[in-house]
Amino acid sequence: MSTPGNEYGNQYGNEHGNQYGGYQEQPYGAQPRNGAGLASLILGIIGLLLCWFFGVGLIPGIIGLILGIVGMKRAKRGQATNRGVAIAGVVTSVLAVIVSAIFLAITIAVGTAFWNNGGADLTECLQNAGDDLAAQQQCQQDFNENLGVTVE
Repeated sequence: MSTPGNEYGNQYGNEHGNQYGGYQEQPYGAQPRNGAGLASLILGIIGLLLCWFFGVGLIPGIIGLILGIVGMKRAKRGQATNRGVAIAGVVTSVLAVIVSAIFLAITIAVGTAFWNNGGADLTECLQNAGDDLAAQQQCQQDFNENLGVTVE
């Protein structure tokens, strides 16, 4: 019982008689829908590049993760041919989300520490100093002393 074009029948192949399995051929004339996987990879890379800027990489990372999952599902159904690109998009997007979240947490922690250690006082002092350079330098010196920083 062999399938035309496959002398081994379905013994070594899939249900369509393809002896190599795994890859499902597209219907005649149908183009693979690879856009989601590729967009995921691009957004993941952009997210990694932007993660240093106050967690901005979260946005493209999350969108890239969603598109990567869509791309992987399309590849599994045989509608796309770039499963590897979609997987790479998911990986880079997850990394972008994680690294962006870490940098956002660090930014918030540093900002909070700055504000709690006299940042508000420094801002108010500099506003009161106006254009007086000596008063501005005194504000900076007082702030450094409050932090315990010695500047020579």
